[in-house]
Amino acid sequence: MSKMPEMFGSLVFNETVMKARLPHDTYKAFKKKLAKGEPLDRPTADVIANAMKDWALEKGVTHYTHWFQPMTEITAEKHEAFISPCGDSVIMEFSGKELIQGEPDASSFPSGGLRATFEARGYTAWDPTSYAFIKENTLCIPTAFMSYTGEVLDKKTPLLRSMDALNVQALRILKLFGRAEVKRVVTTVGPEQEYFLIDKSMYDRRPDLIYTGRTLFGARPPKGQELEDHYFGALKKRVGDFMRDLDETLWKLGVLAKTEHNEVAPAQHELAPIYNNTNIGTDHNQLTMEMMKKVASEHGMVCLLHEKPFAGVNGSGKHNNWSIATDTGANLLEPGASPSENAQFLLFLAAVIKAIDEHQDLLRISAASAGNDHRLGASEAPPAIISMFLGEELTGIVEALVAKAAYNPKAKDEMDIGVAVLPHFFKDTTDRNRTSPFAFTGNKFEFRMVGSAFSIADPNTILNTTVAESLRLFADELEKAEDFNTTLNKLIRHTIRDHKRIIFNGNNYADSWVVEAEKRGLLNWKSSAEAIPHLSDAKNVALFKQHNIFTEAEVHSRQDILLENYVKVVSIEALTMLDMVSRDIIPAILGFSGNLAKTAGAKAALDISVDAEKALCGKLSKLASDILAKGEALDAAVKALPEEGAAEAASYTRKEIFSAMGALRAAVDEAEPLLPSKEWPYPSYGEMLFSVR
Repeated sequence: MSKMPEMFGSLVFNETVMKARLPHDTYKAFKKKLAKGEPLDRPTADVIANAMKDWALEKGVTHYTHWFQPMTEITAEKHEAFISPCGDSVIMEFSGKELIQGEPDASSFPSGGLRATFEARGYTAWDPTSYAFIKENTLCIPTAFMSYTGEVLDKKTPLLRSMDALNVQALRILKLFGRAEVKRVVTTVGPEQEYFLIDKSMYDRRPDLIYTGRTLFGARPPKGQELEDHYFGALKKRVGDFMRDLDETLWKLGVLAKTEHNEVAPAQHELAPIYNNTNIGTDHNQLTMEMMKKVASEHGMVCLLHEKPFAGVNGSGKHNNWSIATDTGANLLEPGASPSENAQFLLFLAAVIKAIDEHQDLLRISAASAGNDHRLGASEAPPAIISMFLGEELTGIVEALVAKAAYNPKAKDEMDIGVAVLPHFFKDTTDRNRTSPFAFTGNKFEFRMVGSAFSIADPNTILNTTVAESLRLFADELEKAEDFNTTLNKLIRHTIRDHKRIIFNGNNYADSWVVEAEKRGLLNWKSSAEAIPHLSDAKNVALFKQHNIFTEAEVHSRQDILLENYVKVVSIEALTMLDMVSRDIIPAILGFSGNLAKTAGAKAALDISVDAEKALCGKLSKLASDILAKGEALDAAVKALPEEGAAEAASYTRKEIFSAMGALRAAVDEAEPLLPSKEWPYPSYGEMLFSVR
């Protein structure tokens, strides 16, 4: 590890490598095209491709792939060898055309009806803003993915478009403030990745984990997270070894893995990176999730990324720390020493407030999935209600602005711990709020609703686009203002006044907040089935078209993909439950109760009391009948799933299939503690959660 600086990014075709391997003129031309947002010409691409190939070959690479992110939450790749025939031998070749463009089959990826199954052709296009890297002895080239007719089929393209949209509008605003030196504005992101680690031997004996990523049955163990002894606790050796290997793997790939620790629940952990450009940060988070699974396997463990793999303990999220930065190094969400006097900051803050209030529906949809439905609102994660936390200082500032009153900043308090040897320091002007779904945390906003298994592309596309819209409207008004300062002050004040309902600094977990949110007119879509159909609302289609994020057809396709995924996920879970019940659980209950009855018969013949056996056998018999009946009800619900209409199918799935699954689980979980552990067919919650020692 002493050579970590040399190791970092060693598997990445980054700036350092390009400067060393590309001719000066080629490198200069490439950077110029990139800065202007212009497509790469073929001669330049050929030179870059050859240098990339030579570098990769020196590291033992034999294949390349266009690495892309379809609408599946995971990445996709098709490996091609560098070899080309040359007489009786081969040569290693890689052209600019192969670098720039690929042709995967587009028919087998979700398209939401944009493409018929028989229309197979699709294209991948190199994203030169994200570095190529080596994974598993393959050169991976980050790419966008589109259909033959140009429709967007991936998550990268909309994200890049949203970043461009925000850049255009932010530059208009900065120009009005005299910031002509700024040529580019980007958003930055740092996603905190939560996950569980369990022993592979336990995982292999749980069909529900294998098929669905979460446990569909499981009685609560005697000990969970009640003692609060896992969060930030000392790392177990196997976990520590895993984290060290994961760090090294990620560092070689240029991923800025920084912070790691135990999370709240047993077997739960977290990894957080240093902030990066949102596009690169999104690519890196996809790599992080993939490498977590790979490295865990090498240590005899399985990494669970599902939002709620275990009922009754905290689920896993992915806090999306989002901010706006300039190419000159300025953070546009940095309040400065006197935020009340920082008009530029207040305008960008007002833009975010307006965006989150007016587009709370889209932000909620960006965190919608069957898995995340189990987590949101479970007294461990934000509720399904979107709100913003600003803290005492910023709230005081915005309230003073609305009231046209002077703001009197609160003096910082010095922390005196009462121990002479310990240092004194000034505490922050406001506390943090761990319950808010969208919280200001100093110079960024932390969007906490995002699920652990998510690609962060969709949430950040929504954040970028909605804030870009606010900035567009602001720029339209300010550019035609006769008196800039007067119009600016009025604009900030009126925006905050009109949208202050979205600001809430209290306990988002409290039942009283649900009541208060309803009074404020805030949305409360508790399930994905409720939320997703609103993606195609007229105002949302207009927004996406305004900023060239999606066409109307692409919006409808995304909506259908999300709804179909929801139905498919829940249906697979239901079928898995039925399979586990019929194959293992019912036979286990009947087998044990049968043996119990035989024992009772033998004892009765000896005139020994069999009251205990009768009571237990009767209880198990009743539960077995209940499980059978509820299993039949679930089976009937699955078979009655509507075949037409994605929204209708999703609504039915939530109301009928999901509720029937809950009833079946309750009966099974009641039966599990009544059987000896050796008689229950699956590892228990206690065994799994405490399996890594």
